[in-house]
Amino acid sequence: MDPAKIIGDGQAILGFELGSTRIKATLIGPDRQPLAAGSFGWENQFENGVWTYDMTTVDAGIAACFADLLTDVKRRYGVSVTTFAAAGISAMMHGYLVVDAARKLLVPFRTWRNNITGPAASELTELFQYPIPQRWSIAHLYQSILNDEKHTAEIAGMTTLSGYVHWKLTGQWVIGTNDASGMFPVNTETQDFDDTMITAFDAHVAPRSLPWKLRDILPRIVGVGEVAGVISEAGARLLDPTGTLTAGIPLCAPEGDAGTGMVATNSVRVRTGNVSAGTSVFAMVVLEKPLSQVHPQIDRVLTPDGSLVAMVHSNNCTSDLDAWVGLFGQAARVLGATVSDGELYSALMPLALEADPDAGG
Repeated sequence: MDPAKIIGDGQAILGFELGSTRIKATLIGPDRQPLAAGSFGWENQFENGVWTYDMTTVDAGIAACFADLLTDVKRRYGVSVTTFAAAGISAMMHGYLVVDAARKLLVPFRTWRNNITGPAASELTELFQYPIPQRWSIAHLYQSILNDEKHTAEIAGMTTLSGYVHWKLTGQWVIGTNDASGMFPVNTETQDFDDTMITAFDAHVAPRSLPWKLRDILPRIVGVGEVAGVISEAGARLLDPTGTLTAGIPLCAPEGDAGTGMVATNSVRVRTGNVSAGTSVFAMVVLEKPLSQVHPQIDRVLTPDGSLVAMVHSNNCTSDLDAWVGLFGQAARVLGATVSDGELYSALMPLALEADPDAGG
């Protein structure tokens, strides 16, 4: 298939991923082969004891990333982009992103990296008899309630980063199944947030006299294959301030990075699994039956199409790895060697295959 014609005819599909250190955009054809890419580097900030990202950087970042993609398209194929067959957003999961009735952010975005919800996570795990990790949205929400934070009375909506960007582009307050399952437990039978646990939560916080019920502030879950909205005029201008991109492009449900990782590695079916090594590192296995008891070390999320997944997660991976590789690079340069980070990774990473099977005990 001719990539220039695919793109020029609006048959290409656009995907955005907002990761911990980069915002990425990828263009693929109907045969799922990559055609072009763009990126924008960013970093979280540690402010007032909280890991966060400035939401104005989100807006600027996706626009810069999209512009970089268009530059790549022009360089490769010499064509302009006006529309796509479809698009989708994925982003780092979990965290705390709450808005008021005017959809104004109430507190700075609290990312999944924050380990500040220990009491809430422990209490909710006991209440639900379901593992609630510290990074989940519901743990952040309940910790804010326990802390008597004033903004909790004004909450009209809670979502994830992918859900927030999707809303900015479409005006729809929705979320995909995998991303939803990292906010609050999702019932595999109904493919919706678990009603029994929602009722238990509402009853548990009832003495606080909050003016909302949990169901009212959660986004609506949209399943695989359903249209989750279309890019609005405002969304098109956010992505492309030049005015070339047209509105009306259909979007799938916004998803979590774990879900996109499952799809990318073809690990969605029962008895398949994968490991994701990024800023965090986690292993996921799609279960053939529910776990018989609560294991605090094992999180439970869902595949994008709603199957139960066992997940083991650690907050730190490539950030620590980058620091070590950087140290080795400094040592190499002191010894007079000229070596890039890429060369260091290529030389050092394969050595893991030569390690002791028991990792040195």
